[in-house]
Amino acid sequence: MHAASEPKVKAEKCTGCRKCARFCASDAITYPDNKAVIDPDLCIGCGLCIGACPTDAIHCSFDADSSILDAKMAEYTLAIVEGRPHFHISLIVDVSPFCDCWGSNDTPIVPDIGMLASFDPVALDLACADLVNAQNPVRDSLLGDKLAECGHDCGHAHGSATDKPDYFTVIGPNTNWRAQIEHAVKIGLGNDSYTLIEV
Repeated sequence: MHAASEPKVKAEKCTGCRKCARFCASDAITYPDNKAVIDPDLCIGCGLCIGACPTDAIHCSFDADSSILDAKMAEYTLAIVEGRPHFHISLIVDVSPFCDCWGSNDTPIVPDIGMLASFDPVALDLACADLVNAQNPVRDSLLGDKLAECGHDCGHAHGSATDKPDYFTVIGPNTNWRAQIEHAVKIGLGNDSYTLIEV
């Protein structure tokens, strides 16, 4: 999914241990001057080198527009569920400020909300995001700190009619999570409307 954002090496952190190269299936990593260098023409963007590096010398550059990643997630999901029976469950607990795929994270941004389930993965994602945004933020979290700094002057959702900040935009101002919902609806993955039924 991150293939549009090439990994980069922070040379000052690289120890030349070569662990990243052992995980690179495309032989894109070389070591001139005993420092890892990634050839962007060979790199397929799998990110295994990022996870393999023991000194955090390799990081994702995130230089591609986030809407590309959003569209890929919707398309990959459609490829998995299309023509197959599917049911989706989301636990809205320990909502972290960063992607779950990161090796480390920070204090959850909102209190635990609970579990949602649906046959429609798009409506489920939208309901989860709406419920997160309806919560009071955890005060000593990254979200709480950012809101204390900028108040209601930051994080307004793209295309939102509400005056309330969008928590995901507060944390990642360059992201637009609604682009994933819009693309998912466009390709027929699901709907952008829902009714919450409490059980």
